[in-house]
Amino acid sequence: MNRGRLLIVATAAALAAGVGLLAARGRAPEPRPGDDGRITAAALARVMEKIEPLQTKLGKPKPGEWLAQHKEPGQTFEQYRRSRPLVPDRTRRTICVQPLGEFTKTQRKVIDQTADVIGRYYNLPVRTLQPLPLSLVPAKARRVHPTWGDKQVLTTHVLDELLARRLPKDAFAYIAFTTSDLWPGRGWNFVFGQASLRGRVGVWSMYRYGDPHKGAAACRLCLKRTIQTATHELGHMFSMYHCTAYECNMCGSNSLPESDRRPMTACPECLAKICWATQTDPVKRYRRLHAFYRANGFKEAAGRYARLLKALGAKPAPATRSRPAEAALERT
Repeated sequence: MNRGRLLIVATAAALAAGVGLLAARGRAPEPRPGDDGRITAAALARVMEKIEPLQTKLGKPKPGEWLAQHKEPGQTFEQYRRSRPLVPDRTRRTICVQPLGEFTKTQRKVIDQTADVIGRYYNLPVRTLQPLPLSLVPAKARRVHPTWGDKQVLTTHVLDELLARRLPKDAFAYIAFTTSDLWPGRGWNFVFGQASLRGRVGVWSMYRYGDPHKGAAACRLCLKRTIQTATHELGHMFSMYHCTAYECNMCGSNSLPESDRRPMTACPECLAKICWATQTDPVKRYRRLHAFYRANGFKEAAGRYARLLKALGAKPAPATRSRPAEAALERT
C-alpha cells in the first residue's frame, strides 16, 4: 500500500476471509471567535464537556474487531490542532461528488441524499458533477474476481488516472461513487473504497451495501452505509485519525456488521475537530443534521441529535413536511 492512501477496509487477512471493510439548563454556549476570527478551542471545550455524558466509551475489543487487530493511538482534539491538519481554505472549500458509471433512479437518489448530508456534516458547499462513464476505465484496470466472479474496477487507476487529472480547482475533496465492485491490487479480494489523502481524491462503492430496491428497510440501510462511509472517510481527508475513545462515526471497522453498530454521530473529540476545521457552530450543525434524519425516517440518528441539542440547551429546528427517504426513492 502506498503511503498517503487509505484503504476503506481493515486487514488483508480480513479481506482474504471475504470481509471488506456525540444536560445543561439555559442557552447553548455559542463558540466565540478569537482575535483572528476563528472559533476558539476554549469555546469548543465547553461544548465537549456538556455532551460528554451522552457518549458511550469503547470497551475492550472483541476478537476480529478493528481495535483487536490494529493498535492505534487515537487522537484528541488538542493533538489534532497541533498536527497542522489539512483544512479548507478560501480557494479550496468545495466537496465535489463524482458519480462514476450508471445508476438507477433509486441509486442516484441515495448519492444525492448522501451529498446533502455531507454538506450538513462538514458545513461546506457540495457540488455533484455530471457522471463519468465507466468505459473510461480500460481493460487493464478491470478484472473478474477469480473465485466469486464479481466484475471489479481497480481503485488506484480511478484515483490516479480519472480523478487526479480532473480535480476541480475549488475542490477541498473530490470523491467518486460507483455501483461497481472495487479492488486495490494484488493480494486483495475487494475494498469498499480507497482515498489518496495527499491528493484529496477518493472513490467508494455501493456494491456491497445491499440492494436499495428491495423495500424500505433495505433502502434505508444502503443509504445509512453510504452516508457513514462518506462522512467517515472524508474525516480522514481532514487529517482526522480513527477514534479510539468512544463509540463514534470515526471508529475503525473490520466488517459491515461492526460498521453497522457504529453511531452516525461524532464523539466530543471528533465534533470539536470538525467544528474547528470548518468553523461550524455545533448547535447549527446539529440542527441541520437532525432535520435531515428526522425527515428521512432515521429515528435512532434523529434521536441522538435531539439529545445532543438538549444537552447544549437548544431545541431542534421546527419540522417541515417531507417524505421518508424510502418513500421518495423510485423503484426501477
